[in-house]
Amino acid sequence: MGKCEQCIVREFSSLKALTREELLTISDSKSSVEVKKGDILFNEGENLNGVYCVKEGVCKLTKLNSNGKDTILKLVTKGELLGQRSMINEEASNLSAVALEDMKVCFIPKNDVMKYFSENNKFSLLITKDICNHLKDADQVLVNHTHKTVKERLAIVLLGLHEIAGTDSNSGSLNIQLSREDLANMVGTATESCIRLLSEFKKDGFIELSGKKIVIKRFDQLKNLAE
Repeated sequence: MGKCEQCIVREFSSLKALTREELLTISDSKSSVEVKKGDILFNEGENLNGVYCVKEGVCKLTKLNSNGKDTILKLVTKGELLGQRSMINEEASNLSAVALEDMKVCFIPKNDVMKYFSENNKFSLLITKDICNHLKDADQVLVNHTHKTVKERLAIVLLGLHEIAGTDSNSGSLNIQLSREDLANMVGTATESCIRLLSEFKKDGFIELSGKKIVIKRFDQLKNLAE
């Protein structure tokens, strides 16, 4: 089992505020978990007894809407924490977390997190900022779904995927390969509409498609559309 104080990933999260002694304590209590693509880390309505730190891979945070469909509110990648807001508020999670690819995560028990949340001001401040950023992202999704057209939202999502994960150095395709259903759930539209718009973007020369792979060819045009 890797030691937290030697883990580079922690530098991307609020864990970087912990002292070496605090990290050693967490190393002794955490558990490392390998999660397969499609597996659920936690469900909406579940009470969480700790937080997850993503070491490798990507997961989606989803919310079930009134029509019984999932809306993807956020993608969580290497270095980010999962579950801190629900754990600190002592309330059931209002989102589900599902692996989009094979993942490695560390589960840190609630007792340790809350102990240092109370004792380490830098740590508690970073966690609070992290929660605020997540809420800001969720607010932006709501604003986009309310004020943007489906075409504009697709452009926003494609640019966001590029910002989150970058592109393959050889093919130029986005490093995150989503199913058309997942892409539609991020955009907030029917899968059929998403497929039709992707074909339209391809025809206009904005992107290239090869199976699940998407290559963005005209960033400026997508940015203009997203705005």
